Amino acid sequence: MTFGKRLKELRGNKTQEEVAAGIGISRPRYSHFENNRNEPDLDLIQKMADYYKVTTDYLLGRSEDKRLTKEQDDIAGEMAKKLEILITQLEEVDQNKALEQLEMFVYYQKVKKSILE
Repeated sequence: MTFGKRLKELRGNKTQEEVAAGIGISRPRYSHFENNRNEPDLDLIQKMADYYKVTTDYLLGRSEDKRLTKEQDDIAGEMAKKLEILITQLEEVDQNKALEQLEMFVYYQKVKKSILE
């Protein structure tokens, strides 16, 4: 499902005007997102996810699971804080390397899990 279709689905019976006002943008700008003419920046993606009370992964089509449980949300928040503390202790050049290594590790774990299933 495209990002725009996901937005239309989530909007339901609300008007584009209502949603746009709720996230602090103009209706035409919101319409461009629903029609896949533009892509929002990360800050706006987060505002949309918060508005619709879904995860950013769901909004972006990376997950079919709309909501995190309270426990999952708390765990994710704590993990994000720990990662931020660790990463900011590094020099900027090394921060990017650390993030790349983390991405590779996550990918490896996903592949490993899919093979074992």
